[in-house]
Amino acid sequence: MAAFRGPKAWLWRWRRNPLRRRSDVLEAWIMLAAWVFTVLGGVVTGLVTVHAVENGLARERAEWHAVPAQLIEDAPDADTTGPAGRIVWTKVRWTAPDGTPRSGRVRVSAGIPADTPVLVWTDPDGRLVNRPTGVAVARLRACLMGFFAGAGVGAVPFAACRLLRGRLERRRMDRWDEEWDRIGPLWGRTAS
Repeated sequence: MAAFRGPKAWLWRWRRNPLRRRSDVLEAWIMLAAWVFTVLGGVVTGLVTVHAVENGLARERAEWHAVPAQLIEDAPDADTTGPAGRIVWTKVRWTAPDGTPRSGRVRVSAGIPADTPVLVWTDPDGRLVNRPTGVAVARLRACLMGFFAGAGVGAVPFAACRLLRGRLERRRMDRWDEEWDRIGPLWGRTAS
């Protein structure tokens, strides 16, 4: 099929041509707008997402801090079927920045006795939080989230363009069918 098409003409939809239809020009503008929105929307959304995630994780690293705590109860022993060094949940007690005693559940190694000192991570209000993400992992997480957010936003105008182009193509084919129904029977006549 490609052998019958001839050489590819760039920007043919915008060139002056007596065979060019309005639908060709409309399709060209739709494709241009879709690609602009796909690329710019995806890139801008990705960069904004990367910046927001990196700032959020940097704020966590700056605000969250490790505080000493003590186990209130013995950590359950590891059963013989589980792997060695198993992690279990147990209760701990610590002091919040305002001086009030707090308690909660954290994960520790199995078999640790009560009154053992451990480090827990808290936010500025003294609530338990996870260990903040390191700089390298935060950068990787931000880049991945930015990539997926940008791809998701870029997929919307791309999909809309594909749907609209499909509709224009069906409309064009319907018009060709109508024209063929009208003109096709005239081809069988010959002049005498």
